[in-house]
Amino acid sequence: MSLVITTYDWVPDFAIGYVRDLRPRWACAEAGLDYSIETTSVREKTPEHFARQPFGQVPILRDGDLSVFESGAILLYLGERAETLLPKSPAPRAETQQWLIASLNTLEPAVMALALARIFDRDAQAAERALPRLRDRLGQLSTVLEGRDFIAAGRFTIADIMLTEVLRIAQSLDAQADYPVLSDYVARMTARPAFQRAHAAQLAHFAPPTGR
Repeated sequence: MSLVITTYDWVPDFAIGYVRDLRPRWACAEAGLDYSIETTSVREKTPEHFARQPFGQVPILRDGDLSVFESGAILLYLGERAETLLPKSPAPRAETQQWLIASLNTLEPAVMALALARIFDRDAQAAERALPRLRDRLGQLSTVLEGRDFIAAGRFTIADIMLTEVLRIAQSLDAQADYPVLSDYVARMTARPAFQRAHAAQLAHFAPPTGR
């Protein structure tokens, strides 16, 4: 049975290309896992959606009778399906899990604080307060990535998917220009054919119907 990824039926233009269903799309493309897409309304959340995702968010992954929400949990689940995504040896496996969680717990909150201030709240003072913390995190990460092709395990893993997706948001906020190591890393990751296919698929999904 094919995997099914749930995403929204519509998002505003600024979110297209950044919706978190891109994370499992990319993982499936890297691992050669077939999947299909189903949608849920972004405006009118249904009881069925909340039953599967109590916070009303996306993505959700369905694999037969099993349903998983949260992009990090989904990537870890897909990693169990494909060693190309998550090493089986203990040390590289732990390092991969470590950096996936660090991307979610340490880096993404700092990125999203700036995004919320600039895009949603349009609060210049809040953005100014958020920027130093984010710059600290980006500087620390730049030191780690210096001389590395990948963030963990010496090869591409789900940690690279998560980290790249968080850094792409920072890049869209013009917060990353002073960190060429990070910009080069994102450029390498997004040049991968699997990313290109997944990104194009999301753009096509949210494209307005022909004739509009």
